[in-house]
Amino acid sequence: MRNYLESIDSEWFNRRMVGVFVLVLIAFAVLVTRLLYLQVLEGKEFRRLSEINSIRLQDIDAPRGLILDSANNILVDNRPSFDLYIVLKDAKPVEKTLAKVAALLDEPVDQLQARLKGAKKQGAYAPLLIKADIGRDTLAGIEVHKFELPGVEVHVVPRRHYIFEAHAAHLLGYMGEISQDELLSSPYADCKSGDSIGKFGMEKAYEGFLRGKRGGRQVEVNANGQVVRILNTVDALPGQNIVLTIDHAVQSRAEELLQGRVGAAVAIDPNSGRILAMASSPTFDPNMFVVGLTHDQWSGLVSNPYRPLENKAIQAEYPPASTYKIVTALAGLEEGVINAHTSYYCPGFYRFGNRSYRCWKKSGHGDVQFAKALAQSCDVYFYQVGEALGVDRLAKYAHQLGLGTATGINLDRESKGLIPTAEWKLRRFGVPWQKGETLSIAIGQGFDLVTPLQMAVFAATIGNGGIRYKPYMVQEIRSIDDQISFVANPEVMTRMNLKPGTIPLVHEALWEVVNDPRGTAYLSRFKDLAFSGKTGTAQVVGRPSEGDGKQEGAAPKDHAWFVCYAPSENPKIAVAVIIEHGEHGSSAAAPVAREMVRVYLNLPPDAVTEKIEKEKQERLASIESAAPETVGDEEE
Repeated sequence: MRNYLESIDSEWFNRRMVGVFVLVLIAFAVLVTRLLYLQVLEGKEFRRLSEINSIRLQDIDAPRGLILDSANNILVDNRPSFDLYIVLKDAKPVEKTLAKVAALLDEPVDQLQARLKGAKKQGAYAPLLIKADIGRDTLAGIEVHKFELPGVEVHVVPRRHYIFEAHAAHLLGYMGEISQDELLSSPYADCKSGDSIGKFGMEKAYEGFLRGKRGGRQVEVNANGQVVRILNTVDALPGQNIVLTIDHAVQSRAEELLQGRVGAAVAIDPNSGRILAMASSPTFDPNMFVVGLTHDQWSGLVSNPYRPLENKAIQAEYPPASTYKIVTALAGLEEGVINAHTSYYCPGFYRFGNRSYRCWKKSGHGDVQFAKALAQSCDVYFYQVGEALGVDRLAKYAHQLGLGTATGINLDRESKGLIPTAEWKLRRFGVPWQKGETLSIAIGQGFDLVTPLQMAVFAATIGNGGIRYKPYMVQEIRSIDDQISFVANPEVMTRMNLKPGTIPLVHEALWEVVNDPRGTAYLSRFKDLAFSGKTGTAQVVGRPSEGDGKQEGAAPKDHAWFVCYAPSENPKIAVAVIIEHGEHGSSAAAPVAREMVRVYLNLPPDAVTEKIEKEKQERLASIESAAPETVGDEEE
């Protein structure tokens, strides 16, 4: 019996042991299978996740290239900016961390949450921007509480700095965050969401040169996402520096004299096409765009009736007014319609058909020959020259001089202007050209439209004897170690094949405009330097409520033009100035051009300079006190 019981116990024990052994084998098989799954099948993924928790890749933004003037003065550089980021995976509990950050930033926490909401799709380990350019005081607070802010990082990045603020703003341009459409385009293939790129002006036109190449570093972080050590670094490659043709002194003086006015001024080298100055007023501070405008700031800019974001030098179009009489004069001489002695009688009006076309001088100029007609800007004289020439022959010479077509300058959104022809009107309106319309065209009214840059090129072409150069603003492009990758060379667009006597006659008449006591710009002459030019008063139709110093509903004042080149012999500078609602070219536009010439040729200040400066100060004081602007009463 005992042996029987022992055999039963032994059998039961053996069965139990087998069961236990089978269970151990099953558990071991499950464990091995799981290990195989984790280490072999999913090994790469878990290794990646592990490294993400301990090793991170951080971008190093490339310093953007500098922009300098012709004397190598820095106009645009970069400053260090402290940008606050958060890594959501490391910031747990996120709500508590954000609340602490909001307190340090003195901002509502819901505002921070809203800012991060759209960025969460970038990934749990991606640094998300909380606030850019937090300032040194806020940075100090963040650093003091660093260990209470898991996942919060401060990145030091180079940010654009426009040293002279609004100086040359329309020329230099501004930066902005890259859009989704731009990210998909080839010029921005190396950019990523959140990057800032050039949006306007030189910043946009030379984006490919100014933008450097991004670098990076591999860092080890702790459980809170804070950097423990840097494992490897690939330095960023800075962008190239752009050296402009701009003369800082001339640019500054033009902008000073345009303060409180709406208009533009352009100066150019007649012998190469180098832009010496390009000012547009009113202006803006590009630094406003660096971090980002508020809704109110942007609304204020775009709703401003004076259009501060518009580069009026290349985008605004105006009737050329009496400055166009230079075209009519040159065409008349070339086509044999008139010569130096051709005389017309001006009683103060010209009768054509059943309509009288008046001259600006109501009493008339009497008998006038070519030089006197241009110097005193006799409308009646040029009505008759234009009638004899016809609209198409006028257009031929206007186009040769660069009017009615884009100059080709490397800036965005340049307007073409308009020089009409008979065929253009038929195509545009479906009706034939009327001869009476030519009279208006001949004195720069009617359909004629030009930009201030076109007029500067036009004045330069007349001044140098008929060679039209393509205007340019970049003298050279060089790397940070002064390796030059580009040097500008003058480019001739047109060489006018003129009769030997044409240009000397035009030059003589334009000299009289400024230097003859009866010339329309005589008050802007220099004592010891002869320069030549032409005034103009462009009639304005409409826009009476845009702040021209008159009550709403009143007739708007005319625009004031002046174009010139200096010295009269072998000119070194040509200038075009437009003052919207300035009324008379002689009193509003000519003084601005005169000062630009004086500064560029390094002439000493004189009594006229003092008068111009005094009038500027009076005008600004008048604007500040909301008093209407006073305008001189000189003709043309």
